Amino acid sequence: MGQTIRFGVSLDSELLEKFDALCEEKCYQTRSEAIRDLIRNTLVQKEWEDLNRVMMGTLTLVYDHHHSDLAQKMTEIQHSNLDIIVTSLHVHLDHHNCMEVLILRGPAQDLKAIAERLIATKGVKHGKLSLATTGQDLP
Repeated sequence: MGQTIRFGVSLDSELLEKFDALCEEKCYQTRSEAIRDLIRNTLVQKEWEDLNRVMMGTLTLVYDHHHSDLAQKMTEIQHSNLDIIVTSLHVHLDHHNCMEVLILRGPAQDLKAIAERLIATKGVKHGKLSLATTGQDLP
């Protein structure tokens, strides 16, 4: 970790009030902690732009398991991507609906491609890919 450097930031008073309210809501002890997190989040989002970079992610899918051939189609897609899918979790939400969470690892472009393919599968009601990073380049 590098040397800690102090710097000043000029903000409109109304913006600072809203930022302080956000800091309190999110339980930050200081403004500095909140600013560090905002900077790190922006740097992580920038990493996602490099489609060749190896990333981790979660893909959450909600679907009606009674939909014709859906389970078979999803299984086929997942089996053809064993190098990307680390593990999965299946939860029964009610009599018709299930949630599946996949942990993915690989180049960002591959994670996005499999997510788009699964989300677009007929019968999937909702899907969301959340990418993460190892943080190795973050101080």
